[in-house]
Amino acid sequence: MLTGAPFELEVRRDRSGETRLRGVFNYNTRAVLSDGGRTGRPRKEEFAPGAFDYSIDSPDQDILLLVGHSFDRPLASKFNESLTFERTAKSLILNAVIPAMVANTTHGRDALALLGSGLAVGLSPGFRIPPEQTVPDAEEIFEEDPAEGRAIIRRIKQAILYEFSIVTKPAYPDATVEQRNWQLPKTEKQYNPLNRWRL
Repeated sequence: MLTGAPFELEVRRDRSGETRLRGVFNYNTRAVLSDGGRTGRPRKEEFAPGAFDYSIDSPDQDILLLVGHSFDRPLASKFNESLTFERTAKSLILNAVIPAMVANTTHGRDALALLGSGLAVGLSPGFRIPPEQTVPDAEEIFEEDPAEGRAIIRRIKQAILYEFSIVTKPAYPDATVEQRNWQLPKTEKQYNPLNRWRL
């Protein structure tokens, strides 16, 4: 079992050569994305329960399991049913079946070797926030309770999920291409939608 908040990842291989991966991505768990450096404020992120439900339920949207957020290194897919999901109030559970022909590709062998050695222990989602006109309250940004610290918190309530990746460092945004702005809104009405994260 490979673990690291907010996820767990388990690997099993059977006699047919298929490899099965099980990942657990926990909701309501804050990840520290930045310590704020010398003069800034720390930034943390968390996902609300059900944040990925739209993408999981959509018959028109695929979700992939990738190596390192690279779309040319796929391991499993929702569309071909090699990647399936279970949902609980606490977690999103991923189940992937990697056939021998994929496990024996260069990227498949590399990924499984890194997993087996404990070097690739991260599970990171590739996502974007839906347009504000479609989902007005998909995310919220607020200040951490002063008793806990001085971070700016981003809570994602709804996200468009494209993929989960096996990564060496489980920090979601480091391997995605997103512009980020951590300005706190003065009021809900004054919050500029151009300040949200994007791919």
